[in-house]
Amino acid sequence: MKPTKRIFLNLFILIILVACSKKDNNTPEADAIANYTSQLCNNVSGVKAVYWDGANGLPMPLTEIPLLENTQGQFIHSQYPYLGFPLPQGYTGFEVYDELTATIGVNVIRNDNQVVWRYVPTSTFPGNATITDVMAFEINQVLAFYQFTGSPQVLCTETRTSTENGLTTTFSARFINFGNYTALFWANIQNVEGLNSVFASTAVSVGQAAEYDDLIMSIFLPLNFQLLVIDNDVLDSDLDGTPDSQDNFPFDPTRQ
Repeated sequence: MKPTKRIFLNLFILIILVACSKKDNNTPEADAIANYTSQLCNNVSGVKAVYWDGANGLPMPLTEIPLLENTQGQFIHSQYPYLGFPLPQGYTGFEVYDELTATIGVNVIRNDNQVVWRYVPTSTFPGNATITDVMAFEINQVLAFYQFTGSPQVLCTETRTSTENGLTTTFSARFINFGNYTALFWANIQNVEGLNSVFASTAVSVGQAAEYDDLIMSIFLPLNFQLLVIDNDVLDSDLDGTPDSQDNFPFDPTRQ
């Protein structure tokens, strides 16, 4: 299993798939989402509760895989082509790459800068770095981007640690409000005995609070699922109609 897919599948979402349509706003799915109560946090409900629980690896009451309704272009990371996906219309993908810290990722930003979806599947921090340090690094970047200097309101927070065969894994997630924005962050770090480095993967979803529910369903979840659950048998990275598993040139739409 490829690293990007493995990281997400281990951390992010288990989905309940039931056969029904979601074209009608009065579907069982719409009702289930609207009435959803988080299993982990009492401060969010409905769509935000679904997103929060999903970020913490709990099942979400979805009946279909969320898809982008309108796409425009495609992002493919120059150093890690498997980090590639269609972009939502009105958004631009910016490559994140730092050879020194082995950081590979992407920032998908709406053209008005009011929405950011960020995913960094791999990065390293000094060996004494904690999950708090990694979360602070991601949160402070967002606050600086939006020039927010106050104290964010923490809606939900979750942290858990496990150790197996000398490998300590710590996961943390945080839901915050700041200014007119809402943001969900999660980070996963691994400490290996004898190595003076901490391996990290992180994700961020930021948008205007007034439209955050819609962003979850129309942008954030579809982007997540493009990397999460699409198997090579159906994944078509270059959008040429040939699945990657059958394409000798999966990132070149002119050749198969």
